[in-house]
Amino acid sequence: MDFDELTRLRERDPGWRLLRAGSAPMVVGFLHRVFIERNTRTIAADTLVETLDDELYALHERLGEKRYPKSPRAYVDDWTHPERGWLRKFYPEDSDLPHVELVPAVERALRWVESLQRTDHFIGTASRLSSIITLLRELVHGTEEDPQARLDRLTDRRRTLEEEIARVKSGRVDLLDDLEVRERYQHLAEAARQLLSDFRRVKQNFRDLDRRLRERIAQWEGAKGDLVAELVSDRDAISESDQGRSFQAFYDLLMSPGRQQELSDLLEHVQQLAAVSDPDPRLRRIHHDWLDAAEDVQSTVRSLSAQLRRFLDDQAWAENRRVVELLKQIEQHALSVRDAAGTEEPPGMEIAALAPDVVLPFERPMYRLRHKAAIDSESVAVADEDADVQALFERSRVDRQRLTDNVWSLLRAERQVSLGAVVDRFGLDRGLAELVGYLSLRDPRFEVVFDPDRCGEVVWTEDDGRRRGARMPVVVFTRARGFIAFAEE
Repeated sequence: MDFDELTRLRERDPGWRLLRAGSAPMVVGFLHRVFIERNTRTIAADTLVETLDDELYALHERLGEKRYPKSPRAYVDDWTHPERGWLRKFYPEDSDLPHVELVPAVERALRWVESLQRTDHFIGTASRLSSIITLLRELVHGTEEDPQARLDRLTDRRRTLEEEIARVKSGRVDLLDDLEVRERYQHLAEAARQLLSDFRRVKQNFRDLDRRLRERIAQWEGAKGDLVAELVSDRDAISESDQGRSFQAFYDLLMSPGRQQELSDLLEHVQQLAAVSDPDPRLRRIHHDWLDAAEDVQSTVRSLSAQLRRFLDDQAWAENRRVVELLKQIEQHALSVRDAAGTEEPPGMEIAALAPDVVLPFERPMYRLRHKAAIDSESVAVADEDADVQALFERSRVDRQRLTDNVWSLLRAERQVSLGAVVDRFGLDRGLAELVGYLSLRDPRFEVVFDPDRCGEVVWTEDDGRRRGARMPVVVFTRARGFIAFAEE
């Protein structure tokens, strides 16, 4: 950090501007109580104004009305103004009332001020050291490539577990003392609250991407395909970044019903420990708060896709309108030259049909010898009874919904699966017709990707036992981005 960088940060960072403000004690205390203590992600602007009205009334009773003379709505409007930037005002998708939320920079400032007041809390150095050692072990052991070294380490771990099992069976159980319990509980509460703060920063990154996307769409004058490619690459860059992949892994892990139940049981047990004299009430349902915060981030990602979809629809509408205008101009020119003055022949040309018939020589197929089928009519005999010929009129139908369910059943566990793997798993009951059905599937949960540079062979067995095969480009079904395969499905 140098002088110029700190100067720019002092002028531009919302959190620093808040701490420099003359009304910082009132604003910091109010925002901390509303958003941090109550763990409020978003709140209606009118509700925030009413809450601030009660806060100002109590302060006016103590300090007088000249200390904070503005109205509550004027203060909220001032906090959401870009010059301050302490709160973000927006309209949710399902509401026509303005809402506000805390910006990440201000939340970091509030938590820093909160840490200054914790003079009576001890610092859990032992638990922090234990966490550091655990992380170091995971780094070293997780990057070990020598199989023998890993085997030796697992053997040592098994020996340690066997010794602990023997001690428990003999009645000797090593328990944490009250100091160690309080120390680890404090470390747990801080890490859980910090994770909630991180969600606001992740959402801010996606929101910045959404803002750049809207600005680029508004100023774009080139080809639609170039803009789409650029926007998709920007979104992929966020999704495939370390932060994006870490968030997706966290969301997949937390959405497991078994993991949610385990967290609920563990938090409930920890809150009831006798050594924890002052348990944090927010920690009891912290995993539900994580889910709400993660879903808030997911909604921002979905808004990116919706914005891109609207852009494509608007472009298609504009292009269709331009085509209609060109056709209208052609009709007007045709009418103007039809009634040419004088005997001069009007401009134009005659064709023998409504459209020219263009036949290219290389489009004609090569001559192929037809296979002559041998028919033996001497052994034909009249049947003794009437046969049911209804089967001759039954048409083979391919159930596209069943094919879609087959693909999605494999994509629940994998991010992508090849067409050959789907055929190997479920077979082809309708033969080639069902294979073509797989190629034409359309579903919002996954995409069908064709790789023309690689070829593969799909093999299946007919009802009569004969093996059939089709050589074709490699086809892969991949899970759509931003779509989560929920375990309860």
